[in-house]
Amino acid sequence: VQLQASGGGLVQAGDSLRLSCALSGRTSNAFGVGWFRQPPGNEREFVAALRWGGGHIDYLDSVKGRFTIARDMAKDTMYLQMNNLEVEDTAVYFCAAAEGISAIRRPDTVDYWGKGTLVTVSS
Repeated sequence: VQLQASGGGLVQAGDSLRLSCALSGRTSNAFGVGWFRQPPGNEREFVAALRWGGGHIDYLDSVKGRFTIARDMAKDTMYLQMNNLEVEDTAVYFCAAAEGISAIRRPDTVDYWGKGTLVTVSS
């Protein structure tokens, strides 16, 4: 499975940004797919995930109500809509997939990673 993330950039606090992640290769409805981020000088952390076949949506507490994860199976693409961005959201964002929804919330159990895309939020 290959993942290709795009959509990062420089925005101001309060702005919105949408990240996209194109998936290719052998996927399954049972896959967990999601987003992680790595702020400067910090460890990679879980942001949001869902089951590729639908449901099982989960978010990091600090992004609930601001970020929305979605997928378009017809386009083999996953999205992360980020609204009301905060300076603390500045990070390299990675899309990821795991062969099971239970494995998608921890970076050490992810099976597939895309290259990161940088999101910088200025004050």
